[in-house]
Amino acid sequence: MAVDVRLPTVLRGHAGGASVVQVDGATIGEVLSKMLAEYPGMSGQVLTEDGSLHKFVNVYVDDDDVRYLQGLDTPVHDGAEVSILPAVAGG
Repeated sequence: MAVDVRLPTVLRGHAGGASVVQVDGATIGEVLSKMLAEYPGMSGQVLTEDGSLHKFVNVYVDDDDVRYLQGLDTPVHDGAEVSILPAVAGG
């Protein structure tokens, strides 16, 4: 099933400038793995070396943070919108 993955500006250069890429997958983990296989320049910026979600990256499926769902095992439906956002911190 195909989902749209919305990319933050910092990752767009690795995807030829695209703000949205379409990727197939049944879970967030599958979607991200396939996306990183197609755009390997994003690898260290989205997932850690052990394959877990980088702590400075937030991933949402239709406005729900996957950290509060099933993490990388969060299912995605056909046509879902996945958003990758860099974490913002400050003081």
